[in-house]
Amino acid sequence: MKRFWTDVSVVPQGDGHGIALDGKPIRTPQRTPLAVPTRVLADAIAGEWRSVGATIDPRAMPLTGLANASLDTIAPDPAVFAVSLARYGESDLLYYRAEEPAPLVERQQAAWDPALDWARARYDVHFETTAGVMHRPQPAATIERLRDAVAAARDAFTLAGLHPIVTVTGSLVLALALVEGALDADTVWHAARIDEDWQEEMWGKDELAAQATAVHRADFDAGVRFLSLLK
Repeated sequence: MKRFWTDVSVVPQGDGHGIALDGKPIRTPQRTPLAVPTRVLADAIAGEWRSVGATIDPRAMPLTGLANASLDTIAPDPAVFAVSLARYGESDLLYYRAEEPAPLVERQQAAWDPALDWARARYDVHFETTAGVMHRPQPAATIERLRDAVAAARDAFTLAGLHPIVTVTGSLVLALALVEGALDADTVWHAARIDEDWQEEMWGKDELAAQATAVHRADFDAGVRFLSLLK
């Protein structure tokens, strides 16, 4: 779609803040008025629309995309979406450890054990860790409490921001530690990248893998920024 507007503004929209193009409020793909709960998030989304060149590139507008997902995909039933996100807790990245070499094992322990220890204390859960990639079931109580942690006080916008963090890292535990302030974004990113970084150190950089990593980092950063603008 080509750019068809000149002015972008933030306008009142119900109990929230909407974005208008030449005075006309933006709607989501499902025709829901695009309204977000904080002014700072609305300002950031408006900035994405102001930055559009001759044509719209959705990849350059991640906050708009997450707001659309909040309203069109998640808001109709946040509980169902929370359950789908919580399933990552059944096979979290942090459960599955390398058997060797020793330096990689040590890196995983140094980065992953503190996150699991935090989750154990925070949610009163037990985790089963294992060497290798064969699935190891987690206790039913652990899965239930992690599911409750995702659902508790998580509105559609928070769930939307949490989603790319969980899916990119493959770790519900790391994502919860981030959203609750136990870990910062860079710590979470590097913890999730230990295996990939090790492979790169051993065998060198692969250009296609580097491109994929850049896309994943952009999605991760968008989720982190989206969450920060909800406060």
